[in-house]
Amino acid sequence: MRVLIRYFFRTLRLLLTPLMLLAEKLSTPKAAVNRSAEAQAEVDRQCRSLALYQFRACPFCVKVRKEMARLDLSIELRDAQLDPDHRQALLEGGGRVKVPCLRIEQADGSVDWLYESDAINAWLRERFGTLEAEPQQG
Repeated sequence: MRVLIRYFFRTLRLLLTPLMLLAEKLSTPKAAVNRSAEAQAEVDRQCRSLALYQFRACPFCVKVRKEMARLDLSIELRDAQLDPDHRQALLEGGGRVKVPCLRIEQADGSVDWLYESDAINAWLRERFGTLEAEPQQG
């Protein structure tokens, strides 16, 4: 019975994954901020110290990726589901394989691991939401 339940959920996941990814593609917002070229270059520089550990079809990861798109952030995506090296790094650094998880490398070289989509989105908005950004008109 346990095997049957496992296969049922694997099949369900296989069927729903393409639909979730299509829905993400169709509903991802355009950047809601308009930065000068210099401000965007600074945001891009700061994003190089960030990495998002995620599963491609995780709805909470989709939520964070949509916020990244809205804020026009180019944060490296690391698939902890399909890449065993990323999975191991998440386990060793963050302490658990749970996504989404934002890896934040500080200027002094220390690393913070931020879990939970709402906490990650709040941190991104606080950090990048007003960095010389003005709402786009239209």
